[in-house]
Amino acid sequence: MARISSYVFDANVTDKDAWIGTEAGNRQTKQFTAEAVANYLNIKGKISISAQMVFKLVGIPSPAAGEFSGPADGSAIAPTVSIDVSTIDAGGANTVAFLTYIVGNNILISEQNDIDKFGHFTIVSYTNKVAGVYTLVLTPIAGNGTFDVNKFYDFAVFTLSSAGTPTFEFDQAAAATTWDITHNLGKFPSITVIDTGNTVVTGEYNYVSNIRVILTFSAAFAGKAYLN
Repeated sequence: MARISSYVFDANVTDKDAWIGTEAGNRQTKQFTAEAVANYLNIKGKISISAQMVFKLVGIPSPAAGEFSGPADGSAIAPTVSIDVSTIDAGGANTVAFLTYIVGNNILISEQNDIDKFGHFTIVSYTNKVAGVYTLVLTPIAGNGTFDVNKFYDFAVFTLSSAGTPTFEFDQAAAATTWDITHNLGKFPSITVIDTGNTVVTGEYNYVSNIRVILTFSAAFAGKAYLN
């Protein structure tokens, strides 16, 4: 074999390009394609992407480490409302604390190497089913394509940038000193109040819950409240 330095550099790497290496299990010399290495890096999460996990869809009720189950092979992704997912992703990371933290937020589930197969969901709940397996209850938002058993899927926190910051507009038609507002933001929003002359008015805000707030003012007036 000639010296490695004598070979021409190839800057145009393709999937089927290969190089020589050693298999860890038996120390045998093997060929490794660029495609195989890329798949390994993706599945095992060796290239870190924040807020992303990888799981393999399996057709059995109880997924093992790195797997999820529930959707049938060939079923539409968009209507999915529940999946069972291992506490350990394909890269060996424990995902319980993170998935618990993002309950109430949106998640994108998409097939690796085929982004046209995806589902956009809101996580409703994440609860323990059996040892090592949790159930994700989902509210579908949008999606396309079907699930394929034995394929790997990326799970990533996802919010459409075009959606912008959620806002809620409240119209107080009758003059009042107390405005009782029920909204759909699911948080304690910032509030701007204006009267019918478009003058900003300040008052006291009592956040009853993450969907209700009571505004109290020193004098009665009508106007609008903008919550975001």
